[in-house]
Amino acid sequence: MATTSQPLRGKTACKKIFWAVFPHACFILSLVIYAFLGALMFSHIEGGREVTLSEEYRTFLQNLTCLARKLSDNVTENEKMFKNDIHKLFNTADPVWFINPEERWSFFGSLFFCCTVFTTVGYGNTYPVTRIGKYLCMLYALFGIPLMFLVLTDTGDILATVLSKSYNEFRKLQTKIQASKFFSGSTCSKRNELKSRAQSKIVINEPLTIMEVLRSQSGMKQRPVKYRNVELFEMLIARENENTRPVRNKSMERWSSCPELAREKTVSRVIENFDKIGKELEKLDVPIVLMVLVIFVYISCAAAILPNWERQMDFQEAFYFCFITLTTIGFGDTKLEHPKFFLFFSLYIIIGMEVVFIAFKLGQDRLIVLYKKVISFCAEKKMPSKKIYPQ
Repeated sequence: MATTSQPLRGKTACKKIFWAVFPHACFILSLVIYAFLGALMFSHIEGGREVTLSEEYRTFLQNLTCLARKLSDNVTENEKMFKNDIHKLFNTADPVWFINPEERWSFFGSLFFCCTVFTTVGYGNTYPVTRIGKYLCMLYALFGIPLMFLVLTDTGDILATVLSKSYNEFRKLQTKIQASKFFSGSTCSKRNELKSRAQSKIVINEPLTIMEVLRSQSGMKQRPVKYRNVELFEMLIARENENTRPVRNKSMERWSSCPELAREKTVSRVIENFDKIGKELEKLDVPIVLMVLVIFVYISCAAAILPNWERQMDFQEAFYFCFITLTTIGFGDTKLEHPKFFLFFSLYIIIGMEVVFIAFKLGQDRLIVLYKKVISFCAEKKMPSKKIYPQ
């Protein structure tokens, strides 16, 4: 029986782990599939568009040629005028004229664009040009942004649980260290006395055996006997059988007789996991200074790695770019030469956005507490003082 029960226990444990991880994996997998489908769609629509030379582009080239011809050999005299004219001319230029659609809208470029859409970053240097691409971009964002926020909320629960547990363990360790320093040996002896008293109480509260009852009954012969000996023995034996009988799981009996109930139980557990999304994030209570430190370290690690493939960036520009990305501001002033390498940072972006979101949530809670204190203080000041009239 022991050999057969161990594989069954292993299978049940694996099933429990699977159904516990299933909601989280479902969200992440659906987001990955959604991003890949969007990349295929936009690479086909925007990358396969025909490049036509418009009249505005031809006029731009003619004006640029005229300015180049008017530039004389003495550059110092006409330098200021040439700069102003060329500045005005390039302000009328459309960036689409200088972009090769096949290179910009490759699979990796389209995948990077999809990530910037549903993460609401939107750098602005890559955008759809065709009318169909614009309509599909709005429809893609309409379903992608809620899915991304759902993934952020779900991963936020995991991150909040890890942060809260690690912070609580750190506080417990800190209290233990302080207790070991300040408590003396007398307190240890008092603790031992309390433990012995507690153990003695526990022993007294345990159910009595037949021999103990008989010994106690031997000193009570003078009292009137309410039950006969046979009835007393039967009651005590029934009581001991109830205490020593192993507790049988009624739900397991039902599952073994009717496996459909086990399926309903598993489905209900999965639904409970879906219903619990966002609950751990609401319970999180971590100092905001600690979260700011975590964000600084998190961005600093990425800023140290990013210049390895983005050669035009140094540490400061990479730190600025990561901060603008994780806060979903996305000015677009810093461009990436190799977006396909940055796509390997997608997991970093999701976790980093979640860290920033938790920091904003904690800051929001602190602001609400501050507003409550200010409003209560102002209300107390405006309340008229109670006057005591003589009787």
